[in-house]
Amino acid sequence: MTLSLSRALARTTGRGRERSAAVATGLSLALLTAVLPTPPLAPGLGTPPAAQAEAAKQRPLLRISAIPDQNPEKLNRLYGSVASELSRQLGVPVKYVPLTDYAAAVTAFRTGDLDLVWFGGLTGVQARLQKPNARVLAQRDIDVSFKSIFIANTRSGLKTVRNIDGLRELKGRRFTFGSESSTSGRLMPQYFLAQAGVKLKDFAGGAPGFSGSHDATIALVQSGAYDAGAVNEQVWRASLHNGKANRAKVMAIWKSPGYPDYHWIAQGNLDQRFGKGFTTKLQKAILSWRPSDPQQKVILGLFGAQQFIPASPGEYTRIEQVGREIGKIR
Repeated sequence: MTLSLSRALARTTGRGRERSAAVATGLSLALLTAVLPTPPLAPGLGTPPAAQAEAAKQRPLLRISAIPDQNPEKLNRLYGSVASELSRQLGVPVKYVPLTDYAAAVTAFRTGDLDLVWFGGLTGVQARLQKPNARVLAQRDIDVSFKSIFIANTRSGLKTVRNIDGLRELKGRRFTFGSESSTSGRLMPQYFLAQAGVKLKDFAGGAPGFSGSHDATIALVQSGAYDAGAVNEQVWRASLHNGKANRAKVMAIWKSPGYPDYHWIAQGNLDQRFGKGFTTKLQKAILSWRPSDPQQKVILGLFGAQQFIPASPGEYTRIEQVGREIGKIR
């Protein structure tokens, strides 16, 4: 009896010591955990998906667009690629916003709904006059001396024009410009026609047509709906290359002298929205595009250029003067 009691007490005492040891160990681990720093979580881990999505929404979005001077399919491909490349280079979300016409591009820039726009010479001047703090960032290498091409239906009887005076042959003809606000498809062609003594009322029907885009002008002249029209040289060459312009049905009759045209224009508040130095970083990104990079090669090819170069507002003074002369700028 005494021996059994002693053994029982020993077992009880042993279990007490084990419990005490376990408690002590637990306390030690708790204290150790409290003292040691918590290792940082990997990015995104521990953050609920909904919170991550909300955080992404809070990041500023760079909204880009361009005047709709060609068919929507090509524009979507080109500026979708531009948005992707700029997002990669700048580390910000970039979205391409398609527009219906040239005037919409100027309006959306004025209201601040667009941050970066590829404008033509005339629309760029119009946009900057409405937003004086806007920044001219770059132009293509071909925009320093851009040219318009006067085209004619091969059955119209019109012949190649040797000098500007030959444009008088267009009097009495069915003639179409592109967009009413196009630099290469309306502004400068109208200027050159005026130099030759051709007024808009001199065309068949007492007025010219306005196709809306360079592609449309080529198609209308080629079909015979118009005897002649004016388009930009880049689109004309591309149309010949891809077969959309049939040499048997439409031909070039005169190439204009050069003038400055397309350029990138950015809002003046991008540094405030995206951080100090962002506008300069954006400009450098565009100027860095080269054919040696596969993605950038695609972009430059669609733009019809080898590279982008710096541009300044002063280069477009002549465009502003002509715009005022024909009443497109007041």
